Amino acid sequence: MNANSAPKLPPSGRRARPARARTTSRPGAQFDGYLAPGRPYPGAFDEMFGPDGVVRPPYRSLYESISTLAATDLSARAEALDRAMVDQGITFSLSGQERPFPLDLVPRVVAAAEWTRLERGVTQRVRALEAFLADVYGDAQILADNVLPRRLITSCAHFQREAFGVNPPNGVRIHVAGIDLVRDEEGTFRVLEDNLRNPSGVSYVMENRRTMTRVFPDLFAKHRVRPVGDYAAHLLRALRAAAAPNVADPVVVVLTPGVHNSAYFEHSLLARLMGVELVEGRDMFCRDNIVYLRTTEGERAVDVIYRRIDDEFLDPVHYRPDSVLGVAGVLNAARAGNVVIANAVGNGVGDDKLVYTYVPEMIKYYLDEKPILPNVDTYRCWHSDEHDYVLSHLDELVIKPVEGSGGYGIVFGPDASPKELAAIRRKVKANRRGWIAQPVVQLSTVPSKVDDRLAPRHVDLRPFAVNDGKEIFVLPGGLSRVALPEGSLVVNSSQGGGSKDTWVLAARSSTAERELDSPSLAETSTVDGLVAEQGPELTTSQQQQQQQAAKTQA
Repeated sequence: MNANSAPKLPPSGRRARPARARTTSRPGAQFDGYLAPGRPYPGAFDEMFGPDGVVRPPYRSLYESISTLAATDLSARAEALDRAMVDQGITFSLSGQERPFPLDLVPRVVAAAEWTRLERGVTQRVRALEAFLADVYGDAQILADNVLPRRLITSCAHFQREAFGVNPPNGVRIHVAGIDLVRDEEGTFRVLEDNLRNPSGVSYVMENRRTMTRVFPDLFAKHRVRPVGDYAAHLLRALRAAAAPNVADPVVVVLTPGVHNSAYFEHSLLARLMGVELVEGRDMFCRDNIVYLRTTEGERAVDVIYRRIDDEFLDPVHYRPDSVLGVAGVLNAARAGNVVIANAVGNGVGDDKLVYTYVPEMIKYYLDEKPILPNVDTYRCWHSDEHDYVLSHLDELVIKPVEGSGGYGIVFGPDASPKELAAIRRKVKANRRGWIAQPVVQLSTVPSKVDDRLAPRHVDLRPFAVNDGKEIFVLPGGLSRVALPEGSLVVNSSQGGGSKDTWVLAARSSTAERELDSPSLAETSTVDGLVAEQGPELTTSQQQQQQQAAKTQA
C-alpha cells in the first residue's frame, strides 16, 4: 500500500461533536475530532497519524481493525480489560490504597527497524554506564582525566563509599536496567532518565500482554508481534551467571520489602516465573560472611540476591540501623565474594539526574562512540551561566529535583502560578546541585479510550535491559506509560497515569516466533490476586515498606 492509498483519519480538522450527537456506527467514528487544533499540545508527534491524518504504516492494520468496531464493542472490551486486571490482582499502591493498574485498550506499535535502533541505543547506554560504575568504584580514571568533575560524584547522595571493594565475579553491576525514553515533537526518541537501582514495571509488560491476548486475540492474529513472556528466563540466566564461578548450581532468591510495597506483585510474579524463593530480610542471616536462608530443611547458603530494596534499607550494619527489611552483614558477605547483590550497591550514582547529563561524555570516553540515543536537552543549575538562564526562564521550563522520583516535586513552568514559580526560585537558589531544568517536551501521543471515543494521550517508554555479562538482552517493547488526564505530561502511576501494551513488530524476514506462537503467560504463571492487607496500624516493618514504596512508584 503506498502513501496515497494509506487510510486516513475521518474528517478531523473540526472539533469533536458533543457525545449525544456523535454517530459511532460509521467506521472510524471513534476518531472524530482526534486531531482537532484545539487539543492540548497540538504540536506533539502522534504515533498513529501523520499531521495530514494519514495513518502511519505500523498502525494501518490496527487502525482498520479498531475503526470497524462499534462503540459498544469497544466499551465492552475496555471493561473486559479492567475486570481482567482486577481478577489477576495487578495493582499498585496510591496514597496507601491498592488499585488496579489502568491498561488502555489501544496498544502502542513500534516498527521492526525503529526497534532495532532503540535496542542498539539502550545496549550502548548500559555498556557505558556499566563501565562508569566499575571505574568510579575503582580507579576513578574518568575523574582523574577531568572528563567528569570530581565534585559531581562526591556530592551525589547515591554515591556509596561502602561499595568500594565489592567487585562482582563477572563484572556486572547493572543486571537489570530501565531506560526511560520519550519521543519529541520531531519524532526523535530521546533518553529522559536512567534507572539502575531497582527499575520496576516489567510485570505490567508481561501481564498487559497476557490480558490483551485474551481480550483481543483477533488483533494478534493479524500482526507479527514479538513475545515478551520469556523475560524471566533471561533474568534467571543473568542472575545465575552472576554467581561465583566455583558455584555449580547457584541459589538465587528475590528479596522483597514485603506485601506493603507498591511493587510486591512484581516481586512475587518474577520469583514464581523464575522458580526461585521470594524472601524477606527476616528469612536470611549472615554468619562468617556467608548469607544463609532459613528453610524447613535447615540452613541453605545463598549465592545471588535479586534485591528489590533500596541501599539505605539493605544492611543495617552499614546503613540505617533501624531497618528491619534487609540483612545485617550482607554487604560484608558481598565484599568477601560469597554472595552477589543484584543490582549492585551504589548503582544510584549512575542514574542521578545530574550525572545523567554526562552520559554522552561517558559513551565517548569508555566506548569511543557517538550516542545512538540523545538525551533530552538539560540545564545544569549548578553551572552559574545555566543557573542564571533557568531563573530567568522559569515560566518556560520544566524544573526537576535531582533526588525526585515518581513525578513528585516536578514544576511545569508554563502551568505554574506566580507563587509556585517564586517558591521554586528560592529552592533552586538554595540548592543548585539539587535541581535540573529541561524544555517542555511535548511527549508523543497515542490514541487512548476516553468515554466512547479515542483521544490523544501522551506516552513514554521504558525498555528493560538484562545483562548476563556476555550480552545485553533488551525485552522487545517495554512499558509504555500513558498520561490519562487530558493535557497531562506526567505518566507516573502515582500521578494518575496508566499503561499500554507495547507491540514490537517482527521484520518480514524474521524467523522469530510471534506472540500467538509462544507459550502464553497464562500457562506459565499461576499468580493469584495479591492485594496488600491493610491493618489499623502499621508495624515498623510496614512503615519502612511504605517508605521504600514511595521511592519506587512506576
